[in-house]
Amino acid sequence: MDCSFNTAEGRFNFRVGAIILHNDMLLMVRNSRDPYYYSVGGRVKMNESIEAAVIREVFEETRIVYEIDRLAFIHENFFTLHTNGQRYHELSFFFYMKPSNRTNFVGGSFTQDGIEESLEWLPLSDLVNLKVYPQFFASELLKPVAEIKHFVTFE
Repeated sequence: MDCSFNTAEGRFNFRVGAIILHNDMLLMVRNSRDPYYYSVGGRVKMNESIEAAVIREVFEETRIVYEIDRLAFIHENFFTLHTNGQRYHELSFFFYMKPSNRTNFVGGSFTQDGIEESLEWLPLSDLVNLKVYPQFFASELLKPVAEIKHFVTFE
């Protein structure tokens, strides 16, 4: 069971994301419905650590077992979903994953409502010109630091 639930005021999501880099490119996900890219990752399951969740989610989307390098970002995100107007409070943990020589993926993951997703390598230098979520990836991944950064976003 995912750690995601409805309240009278909206929906809460507990999720993880992966930062997978290769030759100044970032692996991101997109689907045919939404006009933006989003991080590899997904919801944490009940009784699952965030580390186990990110490894599982990355494997589900890439079919490769990546190892965690380190925690990079904690993101509190408050937004309204454009497709149905539902309000969200989302808590996400983003991890740098250790490099892999594998750059081609089988894929085959789907959104919660069944829309097929695809993986794409995006140049880090182009992120500022693309619609990517989380938005702070566009600036923060160009100048990585060793400490964990915390972001709060109200959309």
